[in-house]
Amino acid sequence: MARIVNFAVVFDNGVRKRHYHETEKDKVICFTVQLEIKVKGEWKVAVRYDCSHGFSHMDKYDIKGNQTKKMLNLNFESALTYGDWDINKNWLKYKEEFLKGVGNE
Repeated sequence: MARIVNFAVVFDNGVRKRHYHETEKDKVICFTVQLEIKVKGEWKVAVRYDCSHGFSHMDKYDIKGNQTKKMLNLNFESALTYGDWDINKNWLKYKEEFLKGVGNE
């Protein structure tokens, strides 16, 4: 049976991180860690680390909805840990880039 971890961390007014992962036998089988910014009453994803396409990757968005995808050469456990750390460390920078519509590589 899978174990599910699901929580949110508020960084600032209108800025939060959502963390979700599932493990089976201590192995991560599914994960999403994302930074969300509230815009006009609606939560928008600024940065997301996940494995939705069967591989670990990072999606980065701007306020206009433009997206870039970066493959990560990491297993799910490492990508989850890295994504959580990166968002915790860089949330303010990602927020500013999202709101300015820049920062997509």
